[in-house]
Amino acid sequence: MEFSTGFGWARLPVLAAAFMLGSVLTVSAQIIPPFSPGPAVVPDDEEAETVEAPSVNDPDIMKGIDVDKLDWSQLAIDAGTLNDIIAAKKRAQAAASSGLNWSSNANANGSSAVTVKQSVFEFWDTRIGADMTVASEPRTMSELLAQKAANGGSLPQSSGSAWATATAPGAGVIWDKTAVEARVDPGSEQSKIGASLTKSMPLSGDTSLTLQNGYSVNQQGTTAVPGIGGHITRNYETDQTAKVTNTDTGTSITAGQTLSTTDDKWLRKVGAEQKLFDNVTVSGSVGETSQGAINKSVTAGFKKSW
Repeated sequence: MEFSTGFGWARLPVLAAAFMLGSVLTVSAQIIPPFSPGPAVVPDDEEAETVEAPSVNDPDIMKGIDVDKLDWSQLAIDAGTLNDIIAAKKRAQAAASSGLNWSSNANANGSSAVTVKQSVFEFWDTRIGADMTVASEPRTMSELLAQKAANGGSLPQSSGSAWATATAPGAGVIWDKTAVEARVDPGSEQSKIGASLTKSMPLSGDTSLTLQNGYSVNQQGTTAVPGIGGHITRNYETDQTAKVTNTDTGTSITAGQTLSTTDDKWLRKVGAEQKLFDNVTVSGSVGETSQGAINKSVTAGFKKSW
C-alpha cells in the first residue's frame, strides 16, 4: 500500500522556517521580565515595526523549482582550484607592484641617495635600476659654508650608476642558482659585470653547506686629454667560498679565497657570524691582503624589515 500527499517537498523548507521562528517568538514571550513602573519610553519608528511570523498561506518561493535539477556542484571547490585562485591573486599583486619603485635617503653632506628599480622578467627575477647621488644647490651662504665644511672644502657633486641583476635556476645537480649582475658608472668611466654559481646541500637536520664560485670583470677607463689618448684597463677576478650554517645555534662559518689579475697569488679569508637575538648579529673575519699584511675586522649589525 502506498500513501501519497499533494503537499510537496518544495514546501518543507518554508514550514521548517515558520516552525522555528514561531518557537523562538513563543519562548521570547515567556521570558519577558515583570513590569516595573518607570518613565514611558516612546519607541522609534524603526523599533515600532513588528515582524510578522510567516504563514502557511504565504506564496511558495520554491514553486516551479525542481530541487533535483539544481547544480549543487557550484558550491564544491577542491584544493587545486583554491591554489589556482591564490596564485592568480599573487600574480595580480605582483603586476600591480611591477612599476617603478623609488626610494630616497638623505646623506650627511647635504646630498640625497636616490634609488629607482623595476622588475622586468618575473621568471628569472630580473631587475633594472639606477643609484643616484643628487646634490642640492645651496640657497643661502650658511648652506654653502655647511656643505663645503662637510665635503672637505668642496661642494658635493651629483653622480649616478645604472645596474641590472638576474637570478636564474641552475643546471641540475651541478649548481642550484645562477646570478648575473652588471653595473655601469658613466661619471667615473667604470663598469663591472659578474656572475656567480651557488650550490647548497644539507649536512644534517639543522646544518647546511653552501658553495659559491664567482667571476667578474672590472673595466676602468680614463678620459682623453689633448695630446694624450684615453685607455681602458680590465681586471679579471674569481672567488671561491664555502659556508657552513647551523640554523639551531644561528652560527655561520665561512672560508674562501680570491684571485685577480692585479695579484699574483690567492688571497685567503675566514670568517664567522653569530646571531645573538632577533635582528642582531656579530661577525668577524681574518683575511690576507696583496701587500702581505693581515686584515682583521669585527662588526655588529642590526637588520629590521617591515
